[in-house]
Amino acid sequence: MSHYQAGGFNMLPPIVKNLLIINGIMFLATMVLQINFGINLNQILGLHWIASEDFEWYQVITYMFMHGGFGHIFFNMFAVWMFGSAIENTWGSKRFLTYYIITGIGAAVLHYAIMYFTDLAPIINLIDNFLHAPGPDTLKALLSEHQFHINPNFHHEINSLYEETKLDLNAVAQGSTADRHLENAYTFLSEYRQHFLNLPVVVGASGSLFGLLLAFGMMFPNTRLFFIFLPVPIKAKYFVMGYGALELFLGLQNSAGSNVAHFAHLGGMLFGFILIMFWRKFAKDDDSFYKQF
Repeated sequence: MSHYQAGGFNMLPPIVKNLLIINGIMFLATMVLQINFGINLNQILGLHWIASEDFEWYQVITYMFMHGGFGHIFFNMFAVWMFGSAIENTWGSKRFLTYYIITGIGAAVLHYAIMYFTDLAPIINLIDNFLHAPGPDTLKALLSEHQFHINPNFHHEINSLYEETKLDLNAVAQGSTADRHLENAYTFLSEYRQHFLNLPVVVGASGSLFGLLLAFGMMFPNTRLFFIFLPVPIKAKYFVMGYGALELFLGLQNSAGSNVAHFAHLGGMLFGFILIMFWRKFAKDDDSFYKQF
């Protein structure tokens, strides 16, 4: 926990309080709808890639209030309260909410920009190569770089289509140029292309949270933070710099099996820094807010 003492500040200011409530309600709604009605709210309100069929404009906001599990929401909301309370009390509710939303959007922008160029575009290009020139060579090129990812819990029709055309795909990959095999493989990959674009879904308040960490480190750089996993207290500025460097390293490593959106975390920090610098540049001389930096 933080050594920072808010003094006369409100320990649960209004925006932080409402963020905790909304996130809690959405988490409970996600569990209830999934268990009782089979409705996957994370798929509906989580953020999809902008070019996918499942993308909706409101997901840019709603994804920040969705979480993948109890541990995910607990630690995010605990950190939002711990760091966000000090920031909201200092900035005021309007500026705090603006910062929270913009850093959340910025996190999603950076995450998907990097994901598109590193993960989505290379596979989409290979699929398009096959659709443009169906044949063993273009299918082998695709299969050498990609294994089909089928989500049986969403878009059930693609799962059935895959089972129906699996033998045709294998036949083409082994060199068959029979019309039936090529037509069935073409039909599947036409559908799979959109399914593949629908697969990435981002949920969680982590992007905004990392924006808050950045702001806290800039506002209270010498505040000593105490964490169970650290043997000694660490100043906020060093914690933020170290955490940012770690996220960059993990993002570049693209750790196998990890579902953590490291570049979304960095995006929250990056857009937070840009926004703070923008505010500072256009501040009035008597604006006490900027005395914090």
